[in-house]
Amino acid sequence: MSRHIRRRSRLQKQTALFGGGTVAVAAVIATFNVASAGQVSPAPRTTSKADHAVFVQGNELAGNTIHVFRRGDDGKLTAAHTYSTGGKGGDQVDAPTDSLASQGSLVYDRRSGRLLAVNAGSGTLTSFAVHGQKLTDRQIVSTGGDFPAGVAVSGGLAYVMNAGGAGSIQGFRITPEGLKPLSDSQRTLGLENEEVPLFSSSPGQVAITPDGRNLVVTTKSANTLEVFPLGHDGRPAPEPVVNKSAGKVPFAIAFGTHGRMLVAEAAQSTVSTYKVRHNGELKAVQKPLPNGQDTLCWLERAGDFFYGANTGNSTVTGYRMTPGGKLKLTNEAGITAAPSGKSQGVIDIAVAADRFVYVQNATSGTVDGFRIGHNGALTKVTTITGLPSFAESGMEGITAV
Repeated sequence: MSRHIRRRSRLQKQTALFGGGTVAVAAVIATFNVASAGQVSPAPRTTSKADHAVFVQGNELAGNTIHVFRRGDDGKLTAAHTYSTGGKGGDQVDAPTDSLASQGSLVYDRRSGRLLAVNAGSGTLTSFAVHGQKLTDRQIVSTGGDFPAGVAVSGGLAYVMNAGGAGSIQGFRITPEGLKPLSDSQRTLGLENEEVPLFSSSPGQVAITPDGRNLVVTTKSANTLEVFPLGHDGRPAPEPVVNKSAGKVPFAIAFGTHGRMLVAEAAQSTVSTYKVRHNGELKAVQKPLPNGQDTLCWLERAGDFFYGANTGNSTVTGYRMTPGGKLKLTNEAGITAAPSGKSQGVIDIAVAADRFVYVQNATSGTVDGFRIGHNGALTKVTTITGLPSFAESGMEGITAV
């Protein structure tokens, strides 16, 4: 199967993100272990955990990498290591600021101590064991689809979201021996994309509800939230429960208190709140809340607060959920972190210990770190430069501990 990544023309680079109007709307799994040069061999395995670290995915087309930073107690970052994933990065068609157009392309599973990274350009998923800020025991598995763009983990399960073609989800078990494909777990998303999808018609995120009973996928141009109820064996229902999105262009997912699911919507920079029923049906409990910013796509929880990234004007918005479960802005302006010369093209967000927020800036090739104040205000404590900036492709995917 061809893995050709299209190059965007000058005109395509200037395409406006989610502009007004309507947005344009299985394979055999093979696993294999690959040991990187200079990395520890897979045997024997020991308990692995990340510690005071921030991981950034480079998403380079010629060879995807993970950039590891040591996180100080003050939130400041220091470059530690860079590792090859053994796969290739990807670049969706017409993507204005972010090559993968997704949330959750790089995730850390605290239960197993493993870091999972998608290789969109080669249709694979890489798993590492994490020891502090070091990555070992690299394993690469096929995702069984085109252009993997997101991963979700829960209770020993990992599900990857393939964004290309019809789109699909594929399950894996996270074992002491690494990732093992979960039989009869691949399900189609019924999309109509090319092998390398158009950014506006690709799915935005795959997520598993905190109770482990449902898997949710956001589909941007279809304006739906597709929920697959999960059985006791971790396998999804044959067909998803298709729920209409309360806001336009649903992208990112976060989970709050009171069983609430929050969905960031890019078209009008809104967040809608839902209750997820056990049968996969969603009940909207709060209508779309606008933040007054431009193109909200990413959303992460940090304790009592939530932070959203507005890529259109490079700002970060803070939210807080009241004791009664209602979502509110932390300030009326909707700007918790304003842009600077080194923070252009805000995309993905990571949270460490509910104390620090780290934001990827795709256009400038930087990561900003902020300390969270008692009222949700953000104070910048660090900026890392020199990361792969957005051009033919660019970094996407960040996680922190």
